Formats: sequence, structure tokens, C-alpha cells
Amino acid sequence: MAAAVVVVIFTVQQERLSVLLIERAADPGRGEWALPGGVLREGESLDGAAARKLADETGVSEVFLEQLYTFDRLGEGRAEVVVTYFALVDVAQVRLRTDLEWRPAWHPARGLPPLAFENERVLRYAEERLRSKLEYTNVVYSLLPAQFTLTEMQRVYEAILGEPMDKRNFRRRVVGLGIVRETGQTLKRGAHRPARQYEFISRAPMTL
Repeated sequence: MAAAVVVVIFTVQQERLSVLLIERAADPGRGEWALPGGVLREGESLDGAAARKLADETGVSEVFLEQLYTFDRLGEGRAEVVVTYFALVDVAQVRLRTDLEWRPAWHPARGLPPLAFENERVLRYAEERLRSKLEYTNVVYSLLPAQFTLTEMQRVYEAILGEPMDKRNFRRRVVGLGIVRETGQTLKRGAHRPARQYEFISRAPMTL
């Protein structure tokens, strides 16, 4: 049975959730945008193929990457089974390929035109999973630097959710989850009061 992997790669830029898409340079779907993916190499595991594709497209590894769902075919794709993953990357660390063929580019995750191979189905599922994980995990650790303010963290949550959050409730919520701690450092910005800096207790996926 033919199998392929597809990876939904999210980032936050300009305070919007964005997704990496590839402009197809061959049929089927030539000229259309699609999520990164491909068939497994001989002897390659599903997780290995997803990690390889993530590194090929972004130049980063050791970030959040999780299996999402298995689809029986997608559009006119040749693979009978498509195993999907989703990943989160800090756009400041990413180095996209500069190839003119199979060109990669970031796109706002919301308001996209129809994608090749019904990839919008995969994208919607990945967004739902990501929003759900905000409720109980440290999933956004891959979207923030080693030290950050809670305001910076809140902006990432708001980009993912697509709506503003109450500052006090947000702080109570993330501190109560036990996923961050104060570093003892502060960040001075202009005439404003120095902001406390935080770090994730663990920069690895939680398995709750």
C-alpha cells in the first residue's frame, strides 16, 4: 500500500498564525499551493520521514512535531494512505529554501484559497488540535525564545486562537498550568515598568 507523509508547519509572524505551503511544480496540481509532504524512502519510518521533511523545508529540528491523523487518500494524490503531522517553529530560526521550483512561502492560516489534494481538510484538523493543546500543554514552546515575557506568550496564544484574551485571566491560566517559571530576569523597554521574564519548565512535548 502506497503511503506518504504530509506536515503542517505552523509559525506566528506579525501576530498571525501562518502555515508553510509549497507551490507545486508538477502535475497533478501544478501551480497550486499544498502542504509539504512526500512518499517514504526505503526503510524510513513515518516519524523519520516527517522529521526529514520538516528539516528539509525549514532547516530546523528539535521542535514540536506530532502525528496528527491518517487520511485515506487526499484529492488526486497517488498515495492510498496519507499520515499527517503538525509542527511548530520559531520563524526567526527558519531558513526556507530559495528554489524557484517547488517554492516555499508562509501564508496566513486563515482565509486561504482552496489547496491541492484537499489539504484544507488537513489544515483545519491541525488548527483544531493546536487550539485544543493550548488548554493543557506547553505546545507553544517551539514558538518562543528561551526567555520571554508573559505578554509575548499571550500574543502567541491570541494569534493561534484568532481572538484577544484578558491579560489577568491569561496569566493566571498559564501559571496555573505549571508549564512556565520566572527566570529572575527582567526586560526593560523604554519608560515602562520592567517586565518579568519567564521560561518553560520543559522545552519538550508534554505527554498528558
